[in-house]
Amino acid sequence: MPMIVRLSQCKICIYPGDHMPPHFHVRGPGWTAAIELGSFRVLKGRGPKSALEEAITWAESPDNQDRLAHAWRRLNERD
Repeated sequence: MPMIVRLSQCKICIYPGDHMPPHFHVRGPGWTAAIELGSFRVLKGRGPKSALEEAITWAESPDNQDRLAHAWRRLNERD
């Protein structure tokens, strides 16, 4: 699982060969959540509110949105 970034409360990963819609995983000790790219809504899982807010705030930056979208395409190319 390629880690994109480690934040103070969690890490953000994108899994290769993952299902649609495009999303990233936020992981912390004993918890995980999947966040949709673009809408930044939680698709699955749960975690501490402060950690999820930290991850979403990081992901909302235009540069980081581009970084996540590029990683998603690279790891999840479809024929």
